[in-house]
Amino acid sequence: MSQRVALVTGAGSGIGLACVERLSNDGLRVAALDADPQAAEACRTSFGALPVAVDVSEEGEVALAVERVLHELGQIDVAANVAGITGSRAAAECHVTPVGEWMRVIAVNLTGPFLVCRAVLPHMLAQGAGVIVNIASVAGLVAFPGRCAYTASKGGVVQLTRSIAADYAARGIRANAICPGMVDTPMTRWRLEDPELGPQMLARIPQGRVAKPQEIAEVVGLLATGAMPYANGSTIVLDGAFSAV
Repeated sequence: MSQRVALVTGAGSGIGLACVERLSNDGLRVAALDADPQAAEACRTSFGALPVAVDVSEEGEVALAVERVLHELGQIDVAANVAGITGSRAAAECHVTPVGEWMRVIAVNLTGPFLVCRAVLPHMLAQGAGVIVNIASVAGLVAFPGRCAYTASKGGVVQLTRSIAADYAARGIRANAICPGMVDTPMTRWRLEDPELGPQMLARIPQGRVAKPQEIAEVVGLLATGAMPYANGSTIVLDGAFSAV
């Protein structure tokens, strides 16, 4: 049996980089997709991953990236959609969010996973098996005040995942969404280090701390390696009880 292959988007930092490390350690060959070519290349140096520079919001780039992974690694067994953005500070309440900012957040956070899934699903259908893990957010379940576009995009990811599970479960494909709360990544660190925002965020998390990227990657690994074979269409919340109160 050939070595299994995982495709990871947003692989150059944060949760994506932790997923590359975890899946590589689990014995999978990994394709590291990132908009930053140097960040993708660093995954080759550190973990032997195949680096692929791609803007996940562009249909043509995604199609070419998936084609390259299939050509060089022969198959795709796991697709982990991790790439995401919060949007600029202008992407705030609905009535003040510029349309351009709305479109940019939706393009990366929701259209991106759709394009990757759309590109890998024919191959997974042909081989009769596949695992899709979409990184959504607790913001897809409970609204984050002042983050209209981000909240809407992550709610869409949850529903996209359920739709894929409903359509393809009978054909050997599992799709699950992970909804992290606050995670210590380059994307969130400015908030955590802000003298006002940081303490406010921690005060809202009953567990009293933010997550490490490796804690999210741990669940991605469990889903990818088959340790949770009956999990399909699930929304797995990892938020330190943030959404429980």
